[in-house]
Amino acid sequence: MLTNDPFKIPSVQATSTEAEYFQDMKIRIHRRLIDRIDLSKMDLMGGSEVLKEIGSIIENLIIGEGIPLNQMERDRLIVEIQHETFGLGPLEPLLADYQISDILVNNCSKVYIEKGGKLQKTDVCFRDNSHLMQIIERIVSKVGRRIDESSPYVDARLPDGSRVNVIIPPLALDGPVLSIRRFGRDPLGMPDLIRVGALDQRMAELLEGAVKTRLNILVSGGTGTGKTTLLNALSGSIPHSERVVTIEDSAELHLKQEHVVRLETRPPNIEGRGEVTQRDLLKNALRMRPDRIVIGEVRGGEALDLLQAMNTGHDGSLSTVHANTTRDALSRLETMVLMAGLDLPEKAIKEQIASALNLVVQLVRFSDGTRKIVKISEITGMEGSTIVMHDVMVFDQKGIDKDGKVIGEFKATGVRPHFVQRFKVFGYQLPPGIFDN
Repeated sequence: MLTNDPFKIPSVQATSTEAEYFQDMKIRIHRRLIDRIDLSKMDLMGGSEVLKEIGSIIENLIIGEGIPLNQMERDRLIVEIQHETFGLGPLEPLLADYQISDILVNNCSKVYIEKGGKLQKTDVCFRDNSHLMQIIERIVSKVGRRIDESSPYVDARLPDGSRVNVIIPPLALDGPVLSIRRFGRDPLGMPDLIRVGALDQRMAELLEGAVKTRLNILVSGGTGTGKTTLLNALSGSIPHSERVVTIEDSAELHLKQEHVVRLETRPPNIEGRGEVTQRDLLKNALRMRPDRIVIGEVRGGEALDLLQAMNTGHDGSLSTVHANTTRDALSRLETMVLMAGLDLPEKAIKEQIASALNLVVQLVRFSDGTRKIVKISEITGMEGSTIVMHDVMVFDQKGIDKDGKVIGEFKATGVRPHFVQRFKVFGYQLPPGIFDN
């Protein structure tokens, strides 16, 4: 039966479906809760105290209204209202599952996740697009960003380090779109990557040596192939005695070393001013006496500055790039160097790349959701106007089994790389026969 009281909870005899009834009940209890509590006082309390106090108030509201709920339904209602009040609403259960690597909200009623390398649709939904926008605004406001028609897309970051991208109408035609890239609480190290089959022990020892002997390494791969994860794992081999400066668009790297300086870009404000780019940060980083420079991903003109840094004493630098093959990675670098605005001859750019980079590591995400290093390639110089590069280790895919799993093996190509001599100079010993195929 309808009532003039906008906060009146409908009785059990309401004709709405069970799901609609529960959602309506949650909305109304939530509204009453907001009227009842003093948020400014809640800010002065600890997190556990707040949740306990809110839970008690919600419990009293439920009892006061005489809502017929069993204990499980009551507990669920309390938790969901707490999420609506202080968290990210329907997204909270997904954020609590650290096996989920991506949360993809296409609109208020279509939420997908990636788990175990596979995309799957969830039954999570928002009341409507306005509800979704409330959650989006809560996310971006916490990092000092804004989202509206004049600024319809934004990158942000959650407190746990997860990367967030938002785009809203009129650019998004079917409603606000929210994409969250998750990162594990503890970044995967090389032993973890070996365990999940991303590489084998020989590859791990080779890459560990490459980092310790200060080779310049570029990690290449498509979206979601695990470039940042591998970059984190590689950084674990950087000696703790070295000063490391990291530069990122959105801070994702979690280096374990003590002497780390983390820098993050800044977008322009609403007047279009105040932007700080990766190139700006890289130029400043060179004045900070870094032993190593780690750039989360090269995207533009900072590629030229990074190459020049690698060529002028800042060896041992690490970065990533979006590319499908190791050769494509070098082509993308050439293009990005041109974005620096200098009219450099093509051959001069290639010579910069050939003298600066030592290794390109290629990652691929396969059809079964697994991510693997498929190539470790060494750059050895120039022949005419071509950068000379040869594969040292590869993943040789044999096929797919009846369960859809990729079958293959990691193996050496039989080519003995030039940097082995550098390993000897630095006193790093590789296991015998590591380059035997």
